[in-house]
Amino acid sequence: MGNDGGSIPDRRDLVKSKPKAEQADRANQIRAMWFFCALSKRPLQEPVVSCPLGKLYNKDALLEFLLDRSSFGGEGEIVCGHIRSLKDVKTLKLTPNASKSSSPAFSESAPERASFVCPLNFKEMNGSQPFVYIHSCGCVFSQAGLKAVSSTPPSKSPGADADAGGSNKSLDLCPQCGAKYDRTSDILTLNPSPELEEEMRASMEVKRLLEPAKTKGGKGKKRKAPVGESGAAEPPTKKLSVASASTNPSIAAASRAVTQELAKEEAKRKAGMSDAVKSLYASKDGSKKKETFMTMGTFTRYA
Repeated sequence: MGNDGGSIPDRRDLVKSKPKAEQADRANQIRAMWFFCALSKRPLQEPVVSCPLGKLYNKDALLEFLLDRSSFGGEGEIVCGHIRSLKDVKTLKLTPNASKSSSPAFSESAPERASFVCPLNFKEMNGSQPFVYIHSCGCVFSQAGLKAVSSTPPSKSPGADADAGGSNKSLDLCPQCGAKYDRTSDILTLNPSPELEEEMRASMEVKRLLEPAKTKGGKGKKRKAPVGESGAAEPPTKKLSVASASTNPSIAAASRAVTQELAKEEAKRKAGMSDAVKSLYASKDGSKKKETFMTMGTFTRYA
């Protein structure tokens, strides 16, 4: 090769390496989870609610989605399709960040301050450390602050000692509002990792399977009592007697008068008939005239 005016290719020209996949900016992802509503993508503003998966929503945006589930397109079903009603979310009790209001205007050199902080250690809720909320009351704390406070021995539930056969379930007190909660089931993580989110989703589905089935209209259908028991159907004769008793007396008198008039007209009409025509109206069990072979099985057309 060479001496022909051409070029000599090397490995860089012959082998094309696979381009690296574009990676999303982790800082922007964290900022979007902790500073913006997961549904409307607008900044978080109180009232803020959270679902069993730990996502944060503006309550007005979630109400708009529940009223019209197509208002946010396909993104709405992907983000919060597991939410059936407001009973599936919890309104959070957030502590505003006082240093944000007193700090100067945001600049590109300084990081953005979070809107809410932990009331125990005043750590900002910006995603740098995990935050949790208590499902029974909705108070939000940093995980480290709540763990430091909850290191004291928990209080026993009322009546645990008196009930020997019941379970001795211990409860903690919320350090902010004093509400009782179970540290094993009432503490939920906000914006968890994908692995923890799958565990929370499985726990949510198990709780929903244990919910009692709802009947249509909220009430069960009443069973009809079978015939022969108390309250059985009334006999037809009794129904007829009740119906006749409820008839107006004046209408009944008019009916009897009309019936009598019709009977008189019928009697007059039969009086002018011949014997042959009268035989047609004679009763079957009455006496019959002797028939000849000429008239047996026939009838006379003309009287």
